[in-house]
Amino acid sequence: LIIKGDEYFWNNVRNLYFIQKKDLAKLRKSPESNAWGMSPPTVNAYYTPSKNQIVFPAGILQAPFYDQEYPKSLNFGAMGVVMGHELTHGFDDQGREYDKFGNLRPWWNNRSIENFNVQTKCFINQYSSYKLQDDHVDGKQTLGENIADNGGLKSAYHAYLDWVGHHTPERPLPTLNLTHQQLFFLGFAQVWCSSSTAEADHLQILTDPHSPAKYRVIGTLSNSKEFAENYGCAKNSRMNPVHKCEVW
Repeated sequence: LIIKGDEYFWNNVRNLYFIQKKDLAKLRKSPESNAWGMSPPTVNAYYTPSKNQIVFPAGILQAPFYDQEYPKSLNFGAMGVVMGHELTHGFDDQGREYDKFGNLRPWWNNRSIENFNVQTKCFINQYSSYKLQDDHVDGKQTLGENIADNGGLKSAYHAYLDWVGHHTPERPLPTLNLTHQQLFFLGFAQVWCSSSTAEADHLQILTDPHSPAKYRVIGTLSNSKEFAENYGCAKNSRMNPVHKCEVW
């Protein structure tokens, strides 16, 4: 792979060509069950339904997602939610189609599927109401990631409460005047703090299965009754609507 300092566009073209050749070389060969889909320094994580596998590269196991010296509330709110997110993918609109061996074999009964579809309509409508500039988020396109965000937050919060129940209470952080339960949600929101151009936002809404960062925070937290309780959000306010969406 040839990379030149003054050829940004062609570097990308050559990189795509290089990856394509690498992928085609694997054609008709036995799949490598232990091969990773991301390199170790990548700040990301993924779930592969065909392998029933979750991977957390070393790159994401650092601040702001995780740090040994951080309060557990922040670690559970950031990295804990990522772990819960990937776990929940096994039970989203695509993951539910694969069994524990990674085979494409639906394993839910018809009643479960019907109830699941009813619950997911709420998410589709909720996220479709969000917009950036003139573009509405596609609630169907982002459904799996939205289910994973909401399920991941809920499971990580209960995991944190379980940890609290078995350990000495953590000391509060100075000057912030926030409880550790509040810090949990703040830690979650913090990892999605970002800046992007209008063009990048437009491209993401058209092509990305994830909701924009802003709505990964607003959408998920507004569905959490625990968030509303800890931050004292007024009933039926923007962040504490009476009707909340929930699958898991």
